[in-house]
Amino acid sequence: MAVDAPIYPVGLVVKDRRCLVVGGGRVAARKIDALLACGAAVTVVAPEVHEALESLGRSGAIAAIDDAPLRVEVRPYRSGEAAGYSLVVAATGDGDVDGAVQRDATDAGVWVNVADDGERCSFVLPAVARDGSVTVAVSTAGASPALAGWLRDRVVDALGPGVGDLAALVAEGRRRVQARGVSTESVPWTALLDGPLPELVRHGRIDEARATLDAFVAAALDHDRAAET
Repeated sequence: MAVDAPIYPVGLVVKDRRCLVVGGGRVAARKIDALLACGAAVTVVAPEVHEALESLGRSGAIAAIDDAPLRVEVRPYRSGEAAGYSLVVAATGDGDVDGAVQRDATDAGVWVNVADDGERCSFVLPAVARDGSVTVAVSTAGASPALAGWLRDRVVDALGPGVGDLAALVAEGRRRVQARGVSTESVPWTALLDGPLPELVRHGRIDEARATLDAFVAAALDHDRAAET
């Protein structure tokens, strides 16, 4: 079911935050994988978790863990425990259990997602693609996850490779402008991105891309100096 309200898109920073996933199947595994990829400290609670752990093992998520952010507790959900977390996902497929998790989280003011049940969600999970610091997220507010994934894939195809490298390069330019005490808001970055820079990066011509960026930043700083005199 879709969420019956406009959604407010945000990018949550969950690194080192305690997140709870209730459920041990393939759907839960996808939620766990996504949270671990963002550095969350994830606790998984379910009477059986072998399916989720098997899926995580195949995806490489467990092997990629540097520290110990994943805690697995093989037991039923305990009433009220959702209150101890920053973020909660209910993915058991059991309406009674998922409902109990949702009520506990809501009562405690904790954001909660109930898999495949938008009416019980206080946040929804979009279809996501990442390249470096760039995140593309598409949501249909739960109306059709398949459509969200289809749209995401087409956006990614349209952008092409190297978007993460492009973001890193433009970030270099922003830091140099900031270091000179100039507001980055006064710089016409759109003009830079409408120029040859994205195509240069896409084709791996990084030296030429950096030279283009250098010239752009120098011109922007010269313009700022001229405006002050």
